[in-house]
Amino acid sequence: MRDTSNSVFDTMLFKRLLHFVKPYKLVFVASLLLVIGLAIFGAARPYVLQIAIDEQVAQKKYTGFVLLVVVMIALLVLEVVCNLFFIYYASWLGQTVVKDIRIKLFEHMMSFKMKYFNNSSVGVLITRAVTDMERIADIFGEGLFMIFSDILKMIIVGGFMFYMNWKLSLIVFITLPIVLYATKIFQKYMKRAFEEVRNEVSNLNSFVQERVTGMKILQLFSRESTEYEKFKVINERHKKGWLKTVWYNSIFFPIAEFLSSITMGAVIWVGGLQAILSETATLGHLMAFIMFIPMMYRPLNQIANKFNTLQMGMVAADRVFKVLDTSSQIDDVGTQQAPHFKGDISFKQVEFSYVSDEKVLKGISFEANSGQTIAIVGATGAGKSTVINLLGRFYDIDGGQILVDGTNIKTYTLSSLRRQIAVVLQDVFLFADTIMNNITLKNEAITEEDVIQAAKDIGIHEFIMSLPNGYQYNVKERGVMLSSGQKQLISFLRAYVTNPSILILDEATSSVDAYSEQLIQKATEKITKGRTSIVIAHRLATIQKADKILVMDAGEIVEQGTHKELLQQENGYYKNLYEVQFTKAVQNLMG
Repeated sequence: MRDTSNSVFDTMLFKRLLHFVKPYKLVFVASLLLVIGLAIFGAARPYVLQIAIDEQVAQKKYTGFVLLVVVMIALLVLEVVCNLFFIYYASWLGQTVVKDIRIKLFEHMMSFKMKYFNNSSVGVLITRAVTDMERIADIFGEGLFMIFSDILKMIIVGGFMFYMNWKLSLIVFITLPIVLYATKIFQKYMKRAFEEVRNEVSNLNSFVQERVTGMKILQLFSRESTEYEKFKVINERHKKGWLKTVWYNSIFFPIAEFLSSITMGAVIWVGGLQAILSETATLGHLMAFIMFIPMMYRPLNQIANKFNTLQMGMVAADRVFKVLDTSSQIDDVGTQQAPHFKGDISFKQVEFSYVSDEKVLKGISFEANSGQTIAIVGATGAGKSTVINLLGRFYDIDGGQILVDGTNIKTYTLSSLRRQIAVVLQDVFLFADTIMNNITLKNEAITEEDVIQAAKDIGIHEFIMSLPNGYQYNVKERGVMLSSGQKQLISFLRAYVTNPSILILDEATSSVDAYSEQLIQKATEKITKGRTSIVIAHRLATIQKADKILVMDAGEIVEQGTHKELLQQENGYYKNLYEVQFTKAVQNLMG
């Protein structure tokens, strides 16, 4: 990876940004032309003023003076018009480029493996997709073009000054190297400061996002004061990062202003003596140079200021491109569109590990015939959920094969494969939207009539209609307006309306109330009928009717068979587990 920590400006990164400008090159060129107009019209006004004073006012002429005044007004109007269109089109270009980058970034993140999200902070990713993007927009709206404009204005102003009076110009040019050197040092330290600021912003966003999401846990365990103290520390680091930028600004800008004032005083003193004693300078020269000097020094200050904006944008762009350069996708090399499967599933010596050399699945093999319900049981960490994650190719296996209807699942495109598999998870995620949109996920192929009929089929239509506004009831963020059982029912309906070939229920009946469990049991019987289903459950009472039960332990299938067959195995894993649960259930009933 390139090390750009000590470079003031990363040209390779900038070239990469310009790649996104290509579709809008006409707007880009127009913005540059407007910038050139700003520089020329602005620098021409003092020159016209010098002519008006020396050739008209000093000579007490009238006709030419009026014309020159009109010319100055015209230059001012042109400068204002150029500035107006420049601000609009530069900002338009920045926001449009950012829109394109953000779309590409979001599309890229949606293709990441689950492992990437397991190892990444949600708050950091949000910062990349939102806050950092706005900084990139500023590169075009406030950074790049303005820096170009300021440099061009300095060159043109310097040319006018040298043409009008080279001796007075030398006074100005002598102090310029000092300011330029100070600007270079300032930019170097500001880049480091902005990198630190962006790091602290990411940390702050990540911390706040996690604590707001987990606020219920914090309050349940009375962790408010502890987390408050942690937040104060992170917030203090964020403040210190910003104060570094303020400190560098507070040093640089007074120095630049001081040099500008010294230069102005020297020009007035020397120019005044020349006008009085040797007449090598005129009153018009002095007036023009009084206007020129701020035009020369103000851009230097603005370049430093705009360079800050540019640096923040470049740091943000570097972070965004690092995410874009992250290769964490499942290889979608399949060429076939998955049909509506019959549902024959075969795992053949499948091995898998989340971390190298730490196998989670150790060569497991099993068959599931079309229409069968296969249950998987075992202790936490046995590898149950891993099996279903591999079937949907959310992770790629290390060895072995997974076949559906006799074909390796890698043969199918990812999207078509996953469309044939519906999953009902224990932790149901609902968006801050209506029940209808949470069920259809805005799939235009699923109509409201389809949803209502499906709800009636699995027996939850009455439950939905009992809610305010029925199917249009807004469940708010993460479905907080519904109970765990109600959210499970919604997830069952969401799975059912897609008409999947294969259904996966991952702890779908755990931690729900008795009434919801009855509805869920009825829904389970309906949606599993006629399709291959894989059910993961801790409570063995819910899987006794399964066609086959796989018992997993430490990444291996240690037993398999029907409920009755497994109970007949002396000292069997399943039998011991069942007896423990059965005894506990009896004790609970006896109170």
